[in-house]
Amino acid sequence: MINYQSIKPWLFKLQPENAHHLAECILRIPNLCQIPFNGFLESHFVTNPVLKQEIFGRTFHNPVGLGAGFDKNATMIRGMQILGFGFTEIGTVTPKPQAGNPKPRMFRHIEQESIQNAMGFNNDGLLKVQRRLKKRFPFTTPIGVNIGKNKLTSESEAINDYTTLIKALHELGDYLIINISSPNTPGLRDLQNEAFITRLFAEAKAITDKPILLKIAPDMTPEDAVSLTKMAVEKGADGIIATNTTVDYSLVPNPKDIGGLSGAVLKEKSFKIFEAIAKELYGKTILISVGGIDSAEEAYKRIKAGASLVQILSGLVFHGPDMIMNINNQLTELIKADGYSNITEAIGADRV
Repeated sequence: MINYQSIKPWLFKLQPENAHHLAECILRIPNLCQIPFNGFLESHFVTNPVLKQEIFGRTFHNPVGLGAGFDKNATMIRGMQILGFGFTEIGTVTPKPQAGNPKPRMFRHIEQESIQNAMGFNNDGLLKVQRRLKKRFPFTTPIGVNIGKNKLTSESEAINDYTTLIKALHELGDYLIINISSPNTPGLRDLQNEAFITRLFAEAKAITDKPILLKIAPDMTPEDAVSLTKMAVEKGADGIIATNTTVDYSLVPNPKDIGGLSGAVLKEKSFKIFEAIAKELYGKTILISVGGIDSAEEAYKRIKAGASLVQILSGLVFHGPDMIMNINNQLTELIKADGYSNITEAIGADRV
């Protein structure tokens, strides 16, 4: 087995986006032939019954999922399972294909184990993603579909982008995620308001009974985050994902002036928002925590705070493909050490 830490210096000689494309090329291979990867799947996909839970009518064999932004075009669903993820989230998908923002648009902050990205919802668009999902769904692990508006769609017309995507994709995923929190599409975060969310969930719920979650930004006060998410749940949201990337550039030295930060520097900020939301909404809706999670200890902290699931993204870049297996194995031991027989007993333990 290749030691990731030994090849990481060579990978880091590549531009970040080129390294991502290399990873995608490898992780697309299981779509054509999975047999060479079966050994890796057997060793890395953790299925300990301690971690198993039922959510949204699906079995999650482990609680560690891939966050949106890595598999933008639904090309690596099999590959993500092989890496050990208990669920995967594709997208963000927009109605029309778009190239995203000008390059370079992804940057590493190596010492801080963080990524700054200004990708801008680059993706193949609804029709191509829809075709790929038709070949994969239903899948053996749950699939979330993250949706957003096109860059050139005005705020007044944004609702149409979201409803178009929901109509086309709701039968091709286990749940949908409304992304109005990316910092890389002009005006997108302005949609984090009561009027838009009220109308969006009213129209969405008329289209589908599939679970629809709202993903929020970390760059608001905890009070505003609680107010927004509480209102979203009242209007029909089936869960909250907290959080997206941050535009707080003070977290890293020599930042670029574009894009959002993810990775270790987001850890404290993301948890602060999640903790505030969980105090209000734990037990009332499904909560998913993402942002700076890079260890079993951090994942368990989010779970005890009220997260049913956690998501990983930038940590993969710095810790490599064994990261998911290690988190799940260590998480199992942490749950057992606290005297629990299943993860569901640990979820929200700090809220009691």
